[in-house]
Amino acid sequence: MTWAFGYWELICTLLFLGLLFYKYLIVNRRGLKNKKEESGGLQPPRGTAGWPVIGETIEFIASGYTSRPVSFMEKRKSIYGKVFKTHILGRPIIVSTDPDVNKVVLQNQGNVFIPSYPKSVIELLGESSILQMNGGLQKRLHAIVGGFLRSPQFKARITKDIQKSVKLTLSSWMDRENPQQPLYLQDETKKITFEILVRLLMSVEPGEDMDFLKREFMEVIKGLICLPVKLPGFRMYKSLQAKERMLKMVRKIVDDRKTAMDKNEAKSSGMPNDVIDVLLRDTGESDGTQQRLPLDFISGNIIEMMIPGEDSVPMIMTLAIKYLSDNPTALACLVDENDKLKKQKDELGEEYAWTDYVSLEFTQGVISETLRMANIINAIWRKALEDVEINGYLIPKGWCVLASLTSVHMDEENYANPDEFDPWRWEKIGASVKSNKFTPFGGGQRLCPGLEFSRLEISIFLHHLVTTYTWVAEEDQIVYFPTVKTRRKLPIIVTPR
Repeated sequence: MTWAFGYWELICTLLFLGLLFYKYLIVNRRGLKNKKEESGGLQPPRGTAGWPVIGETIEFIASGYTSRPVSFMEKRKSIYGKVFKTHILGRPIIVSTDPDVNKVVLQNQGNVFIPSYPKSVIELLGESSILQMNGGLQKRLHAIVGGFLRSPQFKARITKDIQKSVKLTLSSWMDRENPQQPLYLQDETKKITFEILVRLLMSVEPGEDMDFLKREFMEVIKGLICLPVKLPGFRMYKSLQAKERMLKMVRKIVDDRKTAMDKNEAKSSGMPNDVIDVLLRDTGESDGTQQRLPLDFISGNIIEMMIPGEDSVPMIMTLAIKYLSDNPTALACLVDENDKLKKQKDELGEEYAWTDYVSLEFTQGVISETLRMANIINAIWRKALEDVEINGYLIPKGWCVLASLTSVHMDEENYANPDEFDPWRWEKIGASVKSNKFTPFGGGQRLCPGLEFSRLEISIFLHHLVTTYTWVAEEDQIVYFPTVKTRRKLPIIVTPR
């Protein structure tokens, strides 16, 4: 039976690769030749398609397992320039490592370029996903969720929630049977951020429901980068099944909340408790549709909003500690700044506010430098809706453009000694945080609405960690594919201060 399944999986894989070969190496190349003739000689950037079928995928993935994940981009940039064409992950792609070109791609959202992700992501999330949607509906969701996250009432409440979660996790470190055993920071930070994220989205408290959501969600995200085969036994099938189980729970929460709102309409005019409240209350007046969002749409997108938030923040927390552990001078400056804030609060008997954390200048520099060196969103994928010219290059209709954010962050033309962890650089170039050379949260109309919230969460974690413990981190390496993570989950041994 095992042999039979393995044989069937091999046949499916070969068929899938055969379709890719036909679609991308024959049909697309024929179309590209016609486009060159129609455009009067304007050509796509230089580059190579690599090997038949697989293109340059192997080298692209392999670079993600090295200490220099941008080596794939740098090699081709040195030969073809900052914008070049390649063939990876089953499709022809134009790669941009130029911040000015990236800005054009990001700012033209919905006009010339639309989101384009690997087939496995599309299969798992669906065409109506917030990551895939475009135009007025995307702007509407971005505006109402962003407005909620920026509201003073939300900021005051979420600051207390994050502090509570961080302190609870930190205190548990000394309650272990052997506190001197290493703990895995990458796992510990995910405990903090997942609970905060689920509370933010749908007000689920720690318990059986939270455990269920966490377990199923981990199964869902395993399918983001995989062979998009929806047959029993394949990774995609397992992830889709996990998503269905999550959808049942989330839809019940949405239905119950809608029923409660209908019964207590007068009470629903106050501050929304979470993102479900925000989406249920929206009437569509902002975009003139006068239509409420369907409940199925809300349920599905609540799950999808968990994807960018669940992995990125805990990894920045973890990597900040890794970089600080390797740079004692930077760590000493961070501890000194946060000790001063703690002493001030203790003497005045005041509670911490959002502004206290974000006003820690060196701490914000540490966060910015960590985001620059280990950009969780390493690239933005877009597809051209029509032939478009950027800086003298033709981007053919239907081609994917990969705007490499990491390459810009690690380019010595943009940052001196880019491989060095240097939080002090942000004292000199603070204005660059808003430039197109620093884009850890994307840009344009899809700039992450939770970027301020993410910085707050990381700031609170760093503050309470360095004012509560000292630590020794074991040797570990950073892996950059398919997402940024540490190979050993960063084991550290903590000691109370």
